[in-house]
Amino acid sequence: MPKKNFYNQNIKEVVDQFASDKSRGLSQAVANQKLKTDGPNVLNKAKRTTLLQKFINQFKDFMIAILAVAAVIAAMTGELVDAIFILLVVVLNAIFGVFQESKAEDAIEALKKMSTPNANVRRDGKVVSLPATELVTGDIVLMEAGDIVPADLRLIEANSLKIEEAALTGESVPVEKSAAVLRSKKPSLGDRHNMVFMNTNVTYGRGVGIVVATGMKTEVGHIASMLEQTKESATPLQANLKQLGKSLTYLILVISIIVFVIGIIKGAESWVNMLLTAISIAVAAIPEGLPAIVTITLALGTGRLAKKNALMRRLAAVETLGSTEIIGSDKTGTLTQNKMTVEKYVVSNQVVDADQPIKKDPTAEKLALVMALNNDTKMTEEGLLGDPTETALISFNEKQGQDLNHLFNRMPRVAEIPFDSERKLMTTVNKNSNQYIVTVKGAPDELLRRTSKIEISGKVSVLTNENRQKLLEINHRLAKQALRVLAFAYQNVKEVPGKLTSKAVEKDLVFVGFVAMIDPERPEVAQAVKEARRAGIRPIMITGDHKDTAAAIARRLGILTADQGPEAVITGAQLDQIPDDKFQDSVTQYSVYARVAPEHKVRIVNAWKKRGKVVAMTGDGVNDAPALKTADIGVAMGITGTEVSKGASDMVLADDNFATIVNAVKEGRTVFANIQKALQYLLSSNLAEVMTLFTMTILGWELFAPVMILWINLVTDTFPAIALGLEPSETGIMNRPPRGKTSSFLSDGVGIAIIWQGIVQALTVLAVYALAIAYPDHAGNINLIHRDALTMAFMTLGLMQLFNAFNVKSVYQSIFKIRPFANKYFNGAILFSLLSMAIVVFLPGLNDIFHVSDLNLGQWLIVLAASFSIILIVEVVKLFEHLVLKKR
Repeated sequence: MPKKNFYNQNIKEVVDQFASDKSRGLSQAVANQKLKTDGPNVLNKAKRTTLLQKFINQFKDFMIAILAVAAVIAAMTGELVDAIFILLVVVLNAIFGVFQESKAEDAIEALKKMSTPNANVRRDGKVVSLPATELVTGDIVLMEAGDIVPADLRLIEANSLKIEEAALTGESVPVEKSAAVLRSKKPSLGDRHNMVFMNTNVTYGRGVGIVVATGMKTEVGHIASMLEQTKESATPLQANLKQLGKSLTYLILVISIIVFVIGIIKGAESWVNMLLTAISIAVAAIPEGLPAIVTITLALGTGRLAKKNALMRRLAAVETLGSTEIIGSDKTGTLTQNKMTVEKYVVSNQVVDADQPIKKDPTAEKLALVMALNNDTKMTEEGLLGDPTETALISFNEKQGQDLNHLFNRMPRVAEIPFDSERKLMTTVNKNSNQYIVTVKGAPDELLRRTSKIEISGKVSVLTNENRQKLLEINHRLAKQALRVLAFAYQNVKEVPGKLTSKAVEKDLVFVGFVAMIDPERPEVAQAVKEARRAGIRPIMITGDHKDTAAAIARRLGILTADQGPEAVITGAQLDQIPDDKFQDSVTQYSVYARVAPEHKVRIVNAWKKRGKVVAMTGDGVNDAPALKTADIGVAMGITGTEVSKGASDMVLADDNFATIVNAVKEGRTVFANIQKALQYLLSSNLAEVMTLFTMTILGWELFAPVMILWINLVTDTFPAIALGLEPSETGIMNRPPRGKTSSFLSDGVGIAIIWQGIVQALTVLAVYALAIAYPDHAGNINLIHRDALTMAFMTLGLMQLFNAFNVKSVYQSIFKIRPFANKYFNGAILFSLLSMAIVVFLPGLNDIFHVSDLNLGQWLIVLAASFSIILIVEVVKLFEHLVLKKR
């Protein structure tokens, strides 16, 4: 069994372990046997669930199950319309869920699709092109610029080889590779410079490597395994609804049993009638419209987010955004542009911003000339093609108005010494009229050792030790700002050296300047971070990039604040030394994680979750996928994001704009607030109905006919509640702290408001009924007296709920401060419900169906005054809470 730490072994050791040969590779016979034993070089297929299984899974929700039982009970008691309505809500909710909620199995499928089609391999001493799926361990693979790495390889040869690993490690620039043995025993993935990994890209140079892992045993396969093993956690919304459903069920059962028992003891009705009464109370108490209201509110929120470039893959995740307390963000491509850019240049011992014109200084023009000539970027119709560092240099020249095509035609390249990681330099020789110009670029310290002169303001002079030290200080200062610094030099020669070697031409150079580059932060991110902090959300950076680079970007963005020192930045290697229990205790002190592996990201997310925090994780690479799935809400980038990260996420940013997350958080908070308003309205209304029926039963009063309760539930519960889901955001919603996991729909005073508002409504309805009995309009006719009383109580109950809908638009604020008529859908719903209630009384044909009578003006005035009283009572309570309890 081969050892795993191939990066610590020399080439011969690795080759011998796999019984291979550097020059000949494996024999076809051995390769066939290995392929049969180990299987093809592919990732496991995800276990797919059928549409029927997905549909059935929708009914595992506790509230949905209770509603299904309620529908059966309603049908058994003859309330067929109620039963059909409940079942329709349940089925539509399940169908919507099937098509809206994506499964994490898509992530594994996306990983599988990333497999490379072909690879150049040595078999039996010949180089052949094979499907990547046929590779086996021990195969010798040849790579060049433009190739996709087909498996995990230990390098045997590396000629100026650079690999772009951003999707796997988060490294913002291509990594220089070499075949040298690593001394570090546990290097991070990004520091394994003699290894290349499946599905990364060769951007420069050539290389030869031996396959050490295929399929699910590769680093990408390891991530796929993590995704398979990672369980999706319930969103706060789902947890809240589940707990609410259980609580309501228990409460309703208790009330129904009490009503049944009291009725039997009093002997007013037969046990059959009392059983039907108890069941009717139970059905009336269940907010059957809640799942539909939640689904509609979430769907509408999803639509609004889509218009703001936030695409939701899981419906319930819309609300989760609003409770987010931690946003863990990848750096490369998420907080930054994933595009190297020249930020500053240094000429004549002066640091100059890149947007300053080079024509102000002849040495700056010379620097631009050298960086253009010493460059392998290809200019195509599709754009610049080449190493990101070199394309950044060409982009700088283009922005400065340089005619590069004319320059390359006038000064063609005639010779070169390619870059290599040992000397850290690249040299070109270009014809310049009757002479030649040698240009050199590379690491500042290496190049300065080879320079003897310096050009300042167009004049060449001797490079003194004092000047050299000053340049090194400038380089150090720029490097501390996380800028990648390249040095440039040149010399004019009369002829091309006969022997083009480093020793022959990279000497006595004229230093011309530095260029400082960075993968710049997105311009809108700093403001988004500021807004997130104002909303009580803590942003943290989790990246595979270097510690200094990550820290510098974090400070520029405000993720690292002024009062946070170096101790707020930690590397993956340091994290490995901290046990899980201690890390959970200390996780709050870290704001930046650098050089981390996929396992670290999952561990960070889990540490915050164990502290009870709602965690969102953003990312775009394969390496982000496990953490995206583990987080309460995973946010993938839509443009730069891999299909793997999108498949594992709950939300995709169509514009890759971090600021879009802040807008999405606001929408999430609004969605939760609107569901909470609808819930407060529904539960206070249902509580009023239950308490009214409960009290009437105990007092032996005549009860509402089942059709009355059904009508109130249908016209006054559903439509206004749905309309409340369309309420605009309340002022200052982003100035509130996040709700977090401990919060629920009944928090923030809503639970108490439901109880006392339900009690007030029930007492008012009972008072109207008692008043109608005490002061009847039809003296002596007991049947008409009771019918009038029931009609007045029925209308008071319905209208009072509609008036209370205005109250629940805000828990604490007065309705006169929140523009009560701003929501046109709400206005329409209230008007429709009012007309639906009134038509029952005013249309003679419906009187008998609903067992109501035509009321006179005095009776209507009592009904209207009693119904409107709920607004006055709630306003007084809100004023008391504001002045005495100091609530907002």
